[in-house]
Amino acid sequence: MTWLNGLFVYAILWWLVLFMVLPWGVRSPETLEDGHMPGAPEKPHMWKKVAATTAIAAVFWLVIHFLVESDLISFRELG
Repeated sequence: MTWLNGLFVYAILWWLVLFMVLPWGVRSPETLEDGHMPGAPEKPHMWKKVAATTAIAAVFWLVIHFLVESDLISFRELG
């Protein structure tokens, strides 16, 4: 896997993991204020979710990189 392929794989993994992490710890506010969406989270904690996404995506990327580099999964034989 070249560094550019690795970057693309990491970017795709990062976005997939972000959408899986977004619902973690979401709580709706108990009292609604005028102009606020009822389904909006009270405290979204986005920096924590971005940090968790980065770490989880890195672990997934390392597993994929190991599988591709060790030829356990080979895409060259499919063609």
